[in-house]
Amino acid sequence: MAKLMPLSDLAPRYDGLLCDIWGVLHNGIAAFPDAIDTLCKYRAQGGIVILITNAPRSNQVIYPQLTKLGVPREAFDLIVTSGDVTRSLLQKRPDTPLFHFGPERDKSILEGRTHQMVSSKDAKLCLLTGPLNDGIESVEIYERILLEMRDNDVYMICANPDLVVKSGNRIVICAGSIAQLYAKLGGKVTYAGKPEAPIYQAAIAQMTIAAGRTLSKNRILVVGDGLPTDIKGAAQNGFAAYFVAGGIHAIDTGDLKTTETSARAYDVIRHQFTDLKLAGICDHLSWF
Repeated sequence: MAKLMPLSDLAPRYDGLLCDIWGVLHNGIAAFPDAIDTLCKYRAQGGIVILITNAPRSNQVIYPQLTKLGVPREAFDLIVTSGDVTRSLLQKRPDTPLFHFGPERDKSILEGRTHQMVSSKDAKLCLLTGPLNDGIESVEIYERILLEMRDNDVYMICANPDLVVKSGNRIVICAGSIAQLYAKLGGKVTYAGKPEAPIYQAAIAQMTIAAGRTLSKNRILVVGDGLPTDIKGAAQNGFAAYFVAGGIHAIDTGDLKTTETSARAYDVIRHQFTDLKLAGICDHLSWF
């Protein structure tokens, strides 16, 4: 099976897709036409598509964003975000002084919350949604503030476990890289999104609503381009996975057009995730 597989080869085996967004459907600037066409064809055959993303915002914010990027509503059924899961985690700590570590655009996740908003020095809870500056090239720039929070025993909720995303041709650091450093420094971190179980539980609940019935777990396929999030999440939560190699790991996997290189990619993934049911690999999401 060491070859690239289009989704049409796999579609008959699966009733539903849990599909990543950034890197699979778009690059942060524009949608990928082949990927959109693929999801539309899959849904036309009766398949259910739940978009599952580590975006640190409510799903209601993502719908219009996808429209602007050129992802039509016909390509998917519903969206589940790590921001949705984050809101439920915040509700469990309603009276804890909160510091928002992230850009202004992510503040929608705090709508309706009653937490006292404080500086990092006065916080006991940190909501991490991303870098304060999208242009940073190394998370070490935040080491001082992270050490300060660690010493103050600040509990961190990471709303976006992604380490990086590919924006156009540029790799951009995400909240997961900052959370990873905080944990390395001894800080306490909970991750709201992929690869952790709560976001998959929320996605399956939405899939049940969209399908009007409960789908068998072995008939659900996880589609994604992130090894530490999408593929690890599939392995940890018992789903089959379809790896999109042309996303953030494109440099690592290289050109997959030969049997030798695609076989090497299969071996790397299987070695890293021994419990994973790897359904297939593609360079980019396409129907044929």
